[in-house]
Amino acid sequence: MSQTVPVPHGLPMDRDANPFDPPRALTRLRAARPVSPLVFPDGHEGWLVTGYDAVRQLMADTRFSSRQDLGVLHVPYETPGMPVPTEPSPQIPGVFIAMDPPDHTRLRRKLTGAFTVKRMKQLEEHIVEVTERQLDAMARLAPPVDLVREFALPVPSLVICELLGVPYEDRDTFQTNSAKFLVKEQTLEEKMAAYGALTTYLAELVTSKRAAPGEDILSDLARHDDLSIEELTGIAFLLLLAGHETTANMLALGAFALLEHPDQLAELRAHPDLLPDAVEELLRYLAVGDVFYRYATEDIELDGETIGKGSTVVVSLLAANHDPRRFEHPDTLDVHRKARGHLSFGHGVHQCLGQQLARVEMRAGFAGLLRRFPTLELAVPAGEVKLRTDMNIYGVHELPVTWTTETAR
Repeated sequence: MSQTVPVPHGLPMDRDANPFDPPRALTRLRAARPVSPLVFPDGHEGWLVTGYDAVRQLMADTRFSSRQDLGVLHVPYETPGMPVPTEPSPQIPGVFIAMDPPDHTRLRRKLTGAFTVKRMKQLEEHIVEVTERQLDAMARLAPPVDLVREFALPVPSLVICELLGVPYEDRDTFQTNSAKFLVKEQTLEEKMAAYGALTTYLAELVTSKRAAPGEDILSDLARHDDLSIEELTGIAFLLLLAGHETTANMLALGAFALLEHPDQLAELRAHPDLLPDAVEELLRYLAVGDVFYRYATEDIELDGETIGKGSTVVVSLLAANHDPRRFEHPDTLDVHRKARGHLSFGHGVHQCLGQQLARVEMRAGFAGLLRRFPTLELAVPAGEVKLRTDMNIYGVHELPVTWTTETAR
């Protein structure tokens, strides 16, 4: 293998080119050595996988475990205030994203019916209504407004609350705590306080649903006697967090990307039928849930490198989605591109359960936003937009936008 780039010490995270591209250091590394050694801040010698084919192969190989209780999970960036782990993390009941088959299979199987393509198609009309109501509310405001607060966060929050049976009036509690939980550089106490507040709230909710089930996903799960309250709480935590944080950031960052690529925005306005392809392209181009971890349960060969048993492996979906060996001109946003095959929803047994819901929300969200606000533009210079470089899910903290009021429809 090529050795033309030095082994990185810590995961390169500096978005030095533009807010949408992978860090340049990752791009150089992918070109030279798509499966590269990585020295972690605590001294662990693990691996970083950035090439499309290698990422896909790794995610399909269950010898790369998702469990955090098998060995010490090493974090690839400095976390001031967070103690260096010396022993495996305990497995959290219900959080099946951090499990392997058969435990993963048992829990995930109980949810597959709730998120089928057919079920999401049936929901589509309702999601469009939710979106339009939110756009009505935004149109009544005097610009400039923060698109995150007025649109990108409320739409998926409303939808996931309805689906799960979480009272929307409690949104401040779970949005505040899930945002705190996702901050990268924080003390263990801060992280656990946010997690504790969320799970305490959700444990009470699932307990009440077991006693008096309604017509929602958490009630359906609560009817399963073989699921403990702890497992129900873990599943609820995962679905609530993933169900609003990822889509909210895709809507906001996607709007930012389109506003920064006026030619693509104009193309999409002129040809609304391109929207399904544009959504896939935005997913590929932005990959807001970028960094994932796996743990090698034995010595495994990947792309000519031998990954030793016990290694923590860091996977960059963003780097893989920008691999020129898979996508032509990958750093170009092109709404005409057929970007299916991108890895933003992962691959293998852990491929995102809610991907069809996310697609429906994004199609409804971008279609409504472009139609209702034809003169939408940034209200601040692009360089002043606050990026979520401090968070585990990428996006923007705020997106100040404006429009000519008489054009809002």
